[in-house]
Amino acid sequence: MAQFYNEDILAYCLAKPGAWQDEPWEGDIVAKVGAKVFAFLGNGESIGLKLGRTREEADELVAVYPEDVAPSSYIGRFGWNRVNIGGKVPLDELHELIDASYEAILSKLPKAKRPPA
Repeated sequence: MAQFYNEDILAYCLAKPGAWQDEPWEGDIVAKVGAKVFAFLGNGESIGLKLGRTREEADELVAVYPEDVAPSSYIGRFGWNRVNIGGKVPLDELHELIDASYEAILSKLPKAKRPPA
């Protein structure tokens, strides 16, 4: 079931303006805008998203869904969380989280590197 969600989630990510798929590590798919990752899709069971400017902000979602959201390995201290796909986080909320991660990364790109809206 995770693969079905992953395909839908990947399609949702890639529908964002300027988004494109990359595989920087064999078997690990990411969605980027410009040269920056906004979604780590990995193995299809979870998605890594930028969900806060700080770890404290990102922990707000962990508190709501402790079984399905956790700090991302290595980059969690920068506000990245791993969200289980197909868990307790509803699909519409997962879409909102993807939107937030995309916007957070897009806002860091120089204006000349941002895609047209």
